[in-house]
Order: sequence, then structure tokens, then C-alpha cells
Amino acid sequence: MYIVVVGVNHRSAPVEIREVLSFSDLHMMEQLVVLRGMPSITEAVLLSTCNRTEVYAVATDLGQGLASVREFLSRRSGVDLFQLQNYTYSHTLYEAIRHLFRVVCGLDSMLLGETQVLGQVRDAYRAAVGAGTTGVVFNTLFQQALAVGKRVRSETGIDQRAVSVSYAAVEMAREHFGDLAGRTVLVVGAGKMSGLTARYLVENGVDGVIVSNRSYDRAVRLAGQCQGKAVRFDELYRHLARADIVISCTAATHHVIRAAELARVLAGREREMLMVDLAVPRDIEPAVGQLPGITLFDIDDVKDVVDQNLAERRLRAVRAEAIVEEELNSFMRWHGSLFVVPTIAALKQRGEAVKEEELQKALNKLGSLDDHDRKVVATLAGAIVNRLLHEPVTHLKEYALTPQGHLYTETLQNLFNLRVGDGAAGPGGPVNRD
Repeated sequence: MYIVVVGVNHRSAPVEIREVLSFSDLHMMEQLVVLRGMPSITEAVLLSTCNRTEVYAVATDLGQGLASVREFLSRRSGVDLFQLQNYTYSHTLYEAIRHLFRVVCGLDSMLLGETQVLGQVRDAYRAAVGAGTTGVVFNTLFQQALAVGKRVRSETGIDQRAVSVSYAAVEMAREHFGDLAGRTVLVVGAGKMSGLTARYLVENGVDGVIVSNRSYDRAVRLAGQCQGKAVRFDELYRHLARADIVISCTAATHHVIRAAELARVLAGREREMLMVDLAVPRDIEPAVGQLPGITLFDIDDVKDVVDQNLAERRLRAVRAEAIVEEELNSFMRWHGSLFVVPTIAALKQRGEAVKEEELQKALNKLGSLDDHDRKVVATLAGAIVNRLLHEPVTHLKEYALTPQGHLYTETLQNLFNLRVGDGAAGPGGPVNRD
């Protein structure tokens, strides 16, 4: 059996191609059954996220398996096969396994080391189990892949440093105050950046959220998502006095918060305030940072943190890649033993069949022999076969633990015209569908 993967991601295809190749949860199980019904496919898992769609399959024939997966994607999406090949990538055998391990560790993600993909792979595997499209190969592979993802995050901490602007702003707030519990945040602007930052702040313990935006309706919607309160834009300065953290990201072409007005509002206030300006042009007048008790960061300060954290993640990714290789070698050893055992059994059966056939011919030619002589001839024939097969079998067991093990196994099957299991050759051997 051969493990193959065919997919598209943010690097290989534009969003309009990724959209038509995506799979909804509603039809996932149905499509898994269709996929497994394609020629040569015996096991299947579909992974579909906002940035990637990947088809993992176990195939009895490598070329036919790849062709079946591409045909499945073409039919499903309406993209013709020629165009599809311009946008898809494919991996086979141990490169397919390495790819899965890297995906689940966040090493192949748009955001290096992201955590969300671990849950997405877990959900994809569970859907395939529910659809009955996994067997011994994928049950073992995907369970180990999920364990690899957890191990990488536990041992390297690759997902611990913020590499998005929104989350970096939250990290800066947490480092500034130490504990965000009981803090109130005022969010100026109701766009995507403001929404993400507000949500992350709530997840990290902020108790109160106030949202102000020129469009009051949009402020109300964002406040509702964060269990916060919306205030009208002309009341902004009055509510600034209540905030511990201010996140500002509007599309204004001028300063929204000015030093002189803010100083009057905050007169007599003793609590410190952190202000993070994510807008370009800046929303907060730079002189605000000179006011007593106020710490001001702009988008360049936040991006510096992101760049530093990304560099740290890249360092940790080196260790993560080493763990992937360790786990890949472990899976290869299991996989190698799985597909080599039926080949050895078939070889010994072939040797036994040839021995019995030729022994019978020899005994017929020798004529009348007593039981002792017949036993001697039979023992000699068996010893010759065993001696001839001993070294090939021993070496094949050794080669099974290498990336080329499936090639030696298939070569042996072809040389001796062996039929293994259901006629399949290559990594995986016959798959138990139970």
C-alpha cells in the first residue's frame, strides 16, 4: 500500500481556487465515502481549512492512487485536471508522512507554529473514522501525527510567542500590567483588527470592554461579540477616563485622541494607562506618550515585538523539525515491518510450493525408495530452499527499516512474481479494514 497526499494551500493556489476545493463539514462524510470508492483507494482522510485542502489516501497502486485523488478533486470542484495540476502539490510514501507531521506541528502554516491546525487535523481524522474510511495504516498514522503535534508544542513552545499584530498588542498589555483581571479596555474603531484584539483581551482576563466607533451600529455589533458596551464617538473622551487599556485602530486621516484634551479628562487620575495605536496614519497624537502615567505604543513598536517573536519561533522550529524526523523514523520502522511481513510469508510459500513440485518430480524419477531415503531427499530439498531464502529474507527485514524498504520489497515481489494480500505492493502491505 502507498500513502499519498494531494492538496492546495496558501502558497500553491489563490483564494478563488482554494474556495472551490474546500469541503464543508455538512458533506464531509459523504465525500469521504466517494473518495474511498475511487480506483485503488483503500483509506482516506480529508483536511479542509481556510488556507488548505488536502486529501490523504492509502492506495494499492501509486500512479492510480494519485490519479484517483486528482480525479476526485476535479469532479468535486469543477476545475479541469490540467488546471488542477498547476495549483496542487503531491507527496508520496515517507514524504507524505513527513508532510502530515509538519502540518500538524504548524510548520507548514501561514502563521508558523499556529495551534489551530492541531484541532483541525484531529477533527478531520475523527470525521474519517466516523465515515469508516480509515484502517490500520491511517489509524496508526494520524494518532501518531496528533501525538507529534502535542509533543512539538510541549517541548519547543513554538506557539507561545505572539506573531500577529492583534495578539502582540495583547501580549504587550499582559507584560505591562502582569495580570489583566479586573482591567477595562476601550476599543476605538470596530474593524477586524480592533475586533480580534478585543476578543484576545477578553480571553486573557480583561473584565470590561467599551467600544467606540464613528458608526454606532458597528460599535454595538462588536460590543455584543465581546459582551461589552458601545458608546457614541462624541462621548469618547469621557469614557477614556474609565479605561486601563486603550486600543485604537480607525481609518481616520487625523489624530482621534489628542494630548491636550486627554490631559484635561485624566486630571487627578492616579491609575496608569496603556495605549496601543494600531492605525496608519496614527490615531493617537505622539505627545500623548509624554503625559504622566501613560505608556504609548504605536504600530511600529508592535511590529518590532512580532518580528522578535517570529525570529524566536523560527529558532524553535529547528528543534520541531528534528522531532518530526525522530517521529518519522519511528513510524517508518512500524510501517516497514507491516509491509515486509506479508512479502516474506509469500516468498516462503513460493519456495515451499516450488520445493514440493520439484521434489515430487524427483521422487517419481527415482522410482521405489524406502521411507528413510524419501525422507533424506525431502530434507535435502527443504534445506536447499531455506538456505537460498535465508539471506534475502534477512536483508529484506533490515531494508524495511530504511526509506527505500518499499522499493526492495516491491522488487522482490516482482522478481518472484509474488501476490501479496490483495495483490498490492509497496509500503503498508495488506490493510485490515476492521
